[in-house]
Amino acid sequence: MKENHMFNKHTVEIDWGGRPLKLETGKIARQADGAVVASYGESVVLATVVAAKSPREGVDFLPLTVDYQEKTYAAGRIPGGYFKREGRPTEKETLVSRLIDRPIRPLFADGWRNETQVIVTVLSHDMENDPDVLAMVAASAALTLSGAPFKGPIGAARVGFMNDEYVLNPTLDEMADTQLELVVAGTSDAVLMVESEAKELSEEIMLGAVMFGHRHFQPVIDAIIQLAEKAAKEPREVTVVDDSAIEKEMLGLIEQELRAAYAIPVKQDRYAAVGKVKEKALAHFFPEGQEPKYDKLRIAAVFKHLEAKIVRWNILDTGRRIDGRDVKTVRNILAEVGVLPRAHGSALFTRGETQAMVVTTLGTGEDEQYIDALAGTYKETFLLHYNFPPYSVGETGRLGGTKRRDRPRQAGVARDPSGAAAASRVPLHHPRRLRDHRVERLVLDGVGVRRFTVADGCRRAAEAADGGHRDGPDPRRRTLRCALRYSRRRGSSRRHGLQGGRHRGGYHLAADGHQDRRHHRRDHEGGARSGQGRPRPHPG
Repeated sequence: MKENHMFNKHTVEIDWGGRPLKLETGKIARQADGAVVASYGESVVLATVVAAKSPREGVDFLPLTVDYQEKTYAAGRIPGGYFKREGRPTEKETLVSRLIDRPIRPLFADGWRNETQVIVTVLSHDMENDPDVLAMVAASAALTLSGAPFKGPIGAARVGFMNDEYVLNPTLDEMADTQLELVVAGTSDAVLMVESEAKELSEEIMLGAVMFGHRHFQPVIDAIIQLAEKAAKEPREVTVVDDSAIEKEMLGLIEQELRAAYAIPVKQDRYAAVGKVKEKALAHFFPEGQEPKYDKLRIAAVFKHLEAKIVRWNILDTGRRIDGRDVKTVRNILAEVGVLPRAHGSALFTRGETQAMVVTTLGTGEDEQYIDALAGTYKETFLLHYNFPPYSVGETGRLGGTKRRDRPRQAGVARDPSGAAAASRVPLHHPRRLRDHRVERLVLDGVGVRRFTVADGCRRAAEAADGGHRDGPDPRRRTLRCALRYSRRRGSSRRHGLQGGRHRGGYHLAADGHQDRRHHRRDHEGGARSGQGRPRPHPG
């Protein structure tokens, strides 16, 4: 009785894939616009939505932020590290945040410019049900209750394929045996997002998996609607600005010039021509010495919208793309390997104006990356590092760590069977022959990089490291292969100059192959004199 008096709690529960799915609101995070605690099995997540009361000034896009966070207490564990606390978002958290963002973003009403934040927190993980799909369901339910102009709800499901039949939401143990991992999200009548990883399945099976997932998340959508009928807030109004008059005036002024600019095949010249057209439009709408009728940001947004229309109209009218190709011709492709003399494997892949350099580094078991995940700590033997520097698009910018948008790109390439899987076949045995290890670091630079570009570059870099490519073995790689074979007999590859003179485990790898503590002390303590200490023999 006391709890009922304190909370206005509403619950909907269904059986979904043989496990109970429960959606609850009104008890936790009551200050948020929408808050839903969703549980599936014994995995529990909390999804909250808060939208600002007024539009954000100076933006011409939807200011939506999605943050998915995993707390280690959800699995009964304590974070590692000195501070014993979660730090920056992990790669899994970033990827799931994007997974939630993609299907919900297009469902917001046009013109919604209020800052909107979706936060999903994993509260409990039963080690059977991955919380990512549950997080998508909870976020959809919270948005539906929040009163934000969200044209949902959406549902989501994971589909596996085992023993020639589809499996709805396979457990973590079952995922080890499945030929397919597909996550699909959508509304009651459409599919909005598909992300999958498969082992050479037919198109019929893949399409069937999408339809299987869409059919089986319909009960989830119905459950969210039932919850909304009990607890949803009144929908908020959206003020849509009519720019049709501005668009018509601007088209009459610059349409032909903008069409001509987008007919220029050279990128730099095209950008310069488009810039001149934009200057003309701004000068027309903002004459000197007169009070402007419109906001500058609004005019810029209309111009940007017209650019997309002009590009599309040109392709439909002439049958030719911006760079002069017809709609059936692919860009010129050039793939080169062995472009760097000291790298273990390197490739330069060029497709039109898009370019990617991929570099492979082979390591040992000591180079494995420890991943501290909710399901437990495991080792990662394939590492892919994606870099998108500002010069790759002819701009200036700040250089720093991995950007949030770069992580999904590198993760997508890492799971691409044509690239990462092929690259991971490069063999490198542990010096003590305990097991095989494959550690590769792939660094990419490119302009408008697509997955095909990176994946093909990964494959060619792997072939270069193995000494083979389309034109046969590369004699420059024989020295590397001989050194690797020698290192497997005698010790780490680093002592043969393959990894440089870095420190490892507190020892310095000297030129003669010995490990010496005195260099480590001199470098890090600054007090030891040269010659102090006794060289220790290499354990290999």
